[in-house]
Amino acid sequence: MINTDRLKLLPLQIKDAPFILELLNTPGWLKYIGDRNVYSLEEAKDYLINGPLKSYEINGYGLYRVELPDDTIIGLCGIINRETLPFPDIGFALLPAFEGKGYISEAALATKQYATSQLGIKQLCGITTNDNLASIRVLEKIGMKYIKKIQLPGGDDLLNFYQTD
Repeated sequence: MINTDRLKLLPLQIKDAPFILELLNTPGWLKYIGDRNVYSLEEAKDYLINGPLKSYEINGYGLYRVELPDDTIIGLCGIINRETLPFPDIGFALLPAFEGKGYISEAALATKQYATSQLGIKQLCGITTNDNLASIRVLEKIGMKYIKKIQLPGGDDLLNFYQTD
């Protein structure tokens, strides 16, 4: 679906439940994104059905699995519609073993380009906690600008809100 020099971004499938279970329980996901109460393969399948797969059906896009050329799934990157944000949100996460290699910046830039050129999305935003320096660097690297602090309904943390020009 989306290809870069080193990566493929493809729609998630139910068979990706073991990967989702692993990713959603990594320390980085739990700290910076939050506990999604996904502790079993069945809960991972429900997460897929009610999250990314539902988004594909409703919006025509969502979170995609990020793969290396050898089909190793290393993370997620994509676009999420949140009722509480003014624009679609670019989101991403990597398994710890693949962090620090530039993969997520590459995936996020390709996703941003895909959103504007193929999906016709004129404006994107990104949100992250103030202490998630890696995500802040990615958002800035793909050309997003810090705008303000926001708090999502039901959330405890103030988040950094970024958007495209």
